[in-house]
Amino acid sequence: MELDVENREAIRPSDYPDFSELGYQVIRELGRNQVEGRITYLAQVSKSHQQVVIKEFNFASASADWSGLKTYEREIQILQQLDHPRIPRYIDSFEMPDYFYLVQEYKNAPSLGLQRNFNPEEVKQIAVSILEILVYLQHRANPIIHRDIKPENILVDEHLNAYLVDFDLARLEGVKMPLSSLASGTPGFMPPEEQFGHALTQASDLYSLGVTLIWLLTNTSSVDISQLIDHRYRVNFQKLFPQLNPRFKSWLMKLVKSRWKYRYANAALALKALEAIRVTGHYTNTDTLAAAIKWRQKTVVLCLSMIGMMAVATTTLLVSPPGGVAQNLLKSRESIGTKTR
Repeated sequence: MELDVENREAIRPSDYPDFSELGYQVIRELGRNQVEGRITYLAQVSKSHQQVVIKEFNFASASADWSGLKTYEREIQILQQLDHPRIPRYIDSFEMPDYFYLVQEYKNAPSLGLQRNFNPEEVKQIAVSILEILVYLQHRANPIIHRDIKPENILVDEHLNAYLVDFDLARLEGVKMPLSSLASGTPGFMPPEEQFGHALTQASDLYSLGVTLIWLLTNTSSVDISQLIDHRYRVNFQKLFPQLNPRFKSWLMKLVKSRWKYRYANAALALKALEAIRVTGHYTNTDTLAAAIKWRQKTVVLCLSMIGMMAVATTTLLVSPPGGVAQNLLKSRESIGTKTR
């Protein structure tokens, strides 16, 4: 969580922890999370000009405990496996009395949580950038589910390149989670299946991404995002952005379906579908033609299904045994013929 300007000015360099013996010099504080007892610093490697991020976890905090150390150990294990230009790489970690520190690569890009304004085309570009990261995570031999995609965990630079940070809740797909870590995501951005303790899939991160994109488009604050979600966990935002292309709206709504099996199965499918979609405006002739072809295909499939059902029913009548449906039908016809003579 970012500090406001007044708080930043109130912090003096002498208040920063001294990491000189470890080869790091703190430049300034980037942000803090009072609830989790965590502070993030921007620092410089003493023997070079390289800048790094140092995350401090305070185990002496009233809201923290040593189980948090296990969380950071898992994050380190995940980060050590990753090699992607838009995931800050793991550099180092160390402990001090009551504190644990994680050192990562620094990306000069602010968090989406700063409530910057983006137009719909820019939001699409950000979506593509995040989906590319998710494709990388999901195409690994052991796919990774981030579990906490939200504005604060996405950095975006001036070229609209997105960076995904904070893997402390990330899990390998299929690995059973301890009860203490269930439903540990952020309310509003957390997929319904996680809230109910169900198994997570590659579509789970897509839900969180969809809510994040809707948050960007509607300029809703993170604490108010739940107001767009009804009691059935359906996200309702269409009326807030009428100028969006209907296909883009449909794409977004598929990301945030309350049941994971109705979303895109993975990031690769979601990315492929998004790349061909215009963000604003009405349907083009191409869109209309594509919709007509899709409707015609559905109609043909339905007709073929009905023909198949009729064929099965006719065959059943013809091959039914004596006294069966066909025999009774013939007797009924003979009876009607006798009465009409």
